[in-house]
Amino acid sequence: MAQYIEDLSSLITVNQQATVSRTVMTNEGARIVLFSFDTNEELSEHTAAMPVLITVLDGALEITASGDTHTLRAGGVITMAAREPHTVLALEPTRMMLAMLDPRAKAPSA
Repeated sequence: MAQYIEDLSSLITVNQQATVSRTVMTNEGARIVLFSFDTNEELSEHTAAMPVLITVLDGALEITASGDTHTLRAGGVITMAAREPHTVLALEPTRMMLAMLDPRAKAPSA
């Protein structure tokens, strides 16, 4: 079954001195989670159990993955393999989309 979201950015706001996350879509093989970060908010080093794709919706993030640091701005995308250590730091108020890709996952029952 197709799922549709017209405007991802409208589904999450940046809160002062906070990191916020919200799952907005779950479908067979993928889950979409939105994050918002205030300036200097961060996710310390962690891994994901599946491949991920991060897209910056607005703002700017510094992402360090396997020792390489990348600055992503609106429209920037980075992918990471399962279990790849990475950190995320907001350089300014930022909203991002995280796509978790798991071909084994099944769509939720209706």
